[in-house]
Amino acid sequence: MTQDHGHSPAEVTKRLSDDPPGLYLRDVVYGGIDGAVTTFAIVAGVEGAGLSHNIIIALGLANVLADGFSMAAGNYSGTKAQLDDRRRIIRTEERHIQVHREGELEELRQILQRRGLTGDVLDQAVAAIAQDHDKWIGFMLTDEYGLTQGAPHPLRAALATFAAFLCAGSVPLAPFVLGLGAPFEVSMVATALTFFLIGTGKSRWSLAKWWWSGTETLVIGSLAALTAFAVGSLFHI
Repeated sequence: MTQDHGHSPAEVTKRLSDDPPGLYLRDVVYGGIDGAVTTFAIVAGVEGAGLSHNIIIALGLANVLADGFSMAAGNYSGTKAQLDDRRRIIRTEERHIQVHREGELEELRQILQRRGLTGDVLDQAVAAIAQDHDKWIGFMLTDEYGLTQGAPHPLRAALATFAAFLCAGSVPLAPFVLGLGAPFEVSMVATALTFFLIGTGKSRWSLAKWWWSGTETLVIGSLAALTAFAVGSLFHI
């Protein structure tokens, strides 16, 4: 769904200077779905094997903390690698501008031509961008290399993944920790609802209807959970 926003000069300035909407959406969705799936997989597997609920709690808590941290650490390292690659590209472009300035100007000219600029307007645009070193580098990052305008934030991405994993991963365990009646059945319903809510949440940044996005995520998560339960049932004691 298209997001509405203001178009006053102040609103435009603020929007363009802020992080893009949904910047950490992938991190949150990835962490949330994986947290719910892996924790419920433990719940379903242990339940399917007919083991004690204390084992479910112990293994589930270990998964939420250890696997959540592992995912966050992996996301941090991956995002940091993207940031390092971005810095490498920036240094490469800086060297090219210094050593092969005319060639870089030609690249800039052809990129702007592809955007529809011609004649005097093209010459003026090339000259204007080339006058500002940082803007020139930024322009080449987005149009030559396809990178985003803003640099990634490894720690923020990692925290978003960990927080989502922790929140969603706690849902399947809650009925057992709280000692509710029929905890496995409650866990199934709560986990399914979590999958659906994650899907409806991410629909805010897509063209899909909220119910379709929610159902899609629910089906994907449920298939993973059913697989875990089926495997656990093979070892039923």
